[in-house]
Amino acid sequence: MDIISKREGPRAEDLRARRMIAENSTTIRRLADQISNGGYTKMQQDKARRAQQPQAEGLIIRDLKAPAAADTVEPYVKVSLNGRVVLVDKVTSRQLQMLGEIRGASFARRFVLATAENGFLSPIDDQMRGALAPFAEIPLTRAFTEKDLARALEEALGV
Repeated sequence: MDIISKREGPRAEDLRARRMIAENSTTIRRLADQISNGGYTKMQQDKARRAQQPQAEGLIIRDLKAPAAADTVEPYVKVSLNGRVVLVDKVTSRQLQMLGEIRGASFARRFVLATAENGFLSPIDDQMRGALAPFAEIPLTRAFTEKDLARALEEALGV
């Protein structure tokens, strides 16, 4: 508690008031807790907790903005659960190129290349289109599954 006075130095009554407050601080805190139903102590603890600096003990801190240190790219073909067929880097798990997707009902599924004619916004380039042309509109059956398609696309791309 600060007592502001026009005089220089503390007044005698100010010293007595501070001493009385200091001597009876436990009773004052107990009454404040009783009136506020424990809110005064909780407020003091929260104030002390906010004043502390964060501790980094036991935490794993990872900077997601930092670029991944990948000198070499290890691409592979991945067929996702929603039917997208993409070229992905093994090291960073980032998509390198959208190759196409699997369309159709469960009994008539087929692989569609990522071209502008098929409605893709970022189509594959002409070189990749030439390498993957034999697989355009190829049906997926029990004999030729999604895993077989991924292996065949990797072979065609030389991955």
